[in-house]
Amino acid sequence: MRHVYECPLRWADLDLLGHVNNVVYADYLQEARVDLMRSMLPPTAPQDADLTEGIVVVRHDVTYLAPLLFDFRPVKIECWVTEVRAATFTMAYEIFHDVPGEGSDGAPAGSTRRVYLRASTVLAPFVFAEERPRRLRPEERAGLAAYVEETAEPRPPRVAAATRDGAHRFPLHVRFSDVDVYRHVNNVKYFEYLQEARIRQMADLLRGTGVQTPGVVVAQTDVEYREPILLRPEPYELWSSIVRVGTRSMTITSEIADGARSLARARVTVVFFDPESGRSTTPTPELRMLLEEAVTRTS
Repeated sequence: MRHVYECPLRWADLDLLGHVNNVVYADYLQEARVDLMRSMLPPTAPQDADLTEGIVVVRHDVTYLAPLLFDFRPVKIECWVTEVRAATFTMAYEIFHDVPGEGSDGAPAGSTRRVYLRASTVLAPFVFAEERPRRLRPEERAGLAAYVEETAEPRPPRVAAATRDGAHRFPLHVRFSDVDVYRHVNNVKYFEYLQEARIRQMADLLRGTGVQTPGVVVAQTDVEYREPILLRPEPYELWSSIVRVGTRSMTITSEIADGARSLARARVTVVFFDPESGRSTTPTPELRMLLEEAVTRTS
C-alpha cells in the first residue's frame, strides 16, 4: 500500500529559473512523511506530540527528473516503505502530477503520470532526551508493515569522506529558524547549506577569470547525516570539492564539520543548463579548464 499526500505549492518555492528549487523538494518529502506518520497514530493519540522521542533522518538519496513549475493544483507525493530493520526503516517517494491524456479523436483518454522526483530516505527512531537512537518497537513495525513494498534495487553507495586538501571552505552559520522542535538543525536545511556553499564555491572559482557563471540544475543529491548540528553563534565548516567533470555535468562532494568531527557528508551532481533553450548544455572550454584544474587540486 502507498500513502498519497497532496502538497500545495507556494510561490516562494520557486527559484530564478521559475522551477521549484531543489531544496524545497526535501521539504515536500518531509511533509509527506509526517502525514504518513500521522495516519499511523491511533485515533486516541494525543494531539500534542511527546518531544522526548521521534524520528531522525539518517540518509537522503534524491533524483531530480523534471522541473516542476508553479501550479494552483497541489502536487501528489506517493510514499511507501521498502525496508524495515531492527533500528531503521527506509521510505521511498515519487512526486508527480496526473496529466490528462487525449485519444486519437481528441477526446479525453485517461491520464499519464508526470514524475518530477524519486527519492529514498533512511530513518531511525531517536530518544532526544538521551540523544541516542533506539530499536523499533513491535507496534511500530506492525504499522510500517502495511506500507511495505519490497524492492530489488541495491542500496545506494556510501558517500565518501570529502578531502580538505585543496577543498573550498564555506563558513556555515546556523540561523535560529533552521532549528526544529527537537533543537537540531532540520534535515531539509542541509540541502540549503549545500546550495549556499556550491554557489559561493563557483563564485570564488570564477572570480577574476572573466568566465561567466554557468547555469546549472541539480540532478542528484545524496546526504548522510552523521551527528546533529546545533544552534550556536560560531560557524561550522562546509568543505566542498569538485571530484568529476563530465560532458554536461559535474559532481561535488561536501562535508559539514566541527573541527575534526564529521557531522554530515554529501554528494551532489549538477547538470549545466541553458535557460533559453531549457536544455542541458556543455560548459565552455574556459570553464571546463577551470573545473578540471579544481579536480586536480583535490585528487
